[in-house]
Amino acid sequence: MEYAFGGLAACGACLFTNPLDVVKTRMQLQGELLSRGAYSVLYKNSLHAFYVVAKNDGIKGLQKGLVPALWYQMTMNGTRLGLYHFMENRGWTHSHGSVSSVFSIAAGAVSGALGAFTASPFYLIKTQLQSQSSQTIAVGCQHNHTGFLSAIQKLYYSGGITGLWRGVTASMMRTGVGSAAQLSTFTKSRETINNLNILPHNSWKSTLAAAMLSGVAVAVAMTPFDVISTRLYNQTLDRYGKGVYYSGPFDCLIKVFKAEGFFGLYKGCLANYLRVGPHSVLTLTIWTFLRETKFEGST
Repeated sequence: MEYAFGGLAACGACLFTNPLDVVKTRMQLQGELLSRGAYSVLYKNSLHAFYVVAKNDGIKGLQKGLVPALWYQMTMNGTRLGLYHFMENRGWTHSHGSVSSVFSIAAGAVSGALGAFTASPFYLIKTQLQSQSSQTIAVGCQHNHTGFLSAIQKLYYSGGITGLWRGVTASMMRTGVGSAAQLSTFTKSRETINNLNILPHNSWKSTLAAAMLSGVAVAVAMTPFDVISTRLYNQTLDRYGKGVYYSGPFDCLIKVFKAEGFFGLYKGCLANYLRVGPHSVLTLTIWTFLRETKFEGST
């Protein structure tokens, strides 16, 4: 039941935030391994990217990769939020009767990393579909998939079952860091807000405020790992099945830093926050509502 609650909450959020994910992906791939000024800036900022994608790929272009994105959210967040709630119920995130920041961060990181591992194939396909565009605004490698199922077949035939988990290490790092920041900040913020009686105790207002704070923490902590994941998942492979640009997450980190500088690791940061912020608010609010409704209905 907790798996279903977590997955449904994230899918509901994804329907609204997937266009922001498309914009974020394009901006993270723009100017790959090139210094500033050495490439044409097709996407100037988040709002401009929205306009450019809609103009060249149509309104539907803003929902590219929606099917694998929904599967990713269902699988990853079902595992992540369900496992985190299990740890909460066991008391593993508390110390001396209150939420422990250290234990919450650890629980969030572990649940996030496991969720990312189970859902990695969907993230791989989502990224490659979201990067596809008309030639005039293309950035990064173009894989020319015709859809979700054809992408699965193509990736399986080229790399086998393990090929579907290419880049999983970076994804586990990304989601582990993001989950640790999100869930620990959300849990601690909600407890603090309730204790200070700033807003009605355990109300949707306190949940919303805590979720908004957690969104800021996620965007700051996760964006560099998000950039690395996008680059690794989207790169093409040579005839030996190795990435043509990066051999792994640390190699990607070093190359991006050397070629694009520190801010290269924060490409698409605003777009990421605009996605993560509403996504965190919607996911955590829906998740909390479903959990508390279940609890009230069982009493």
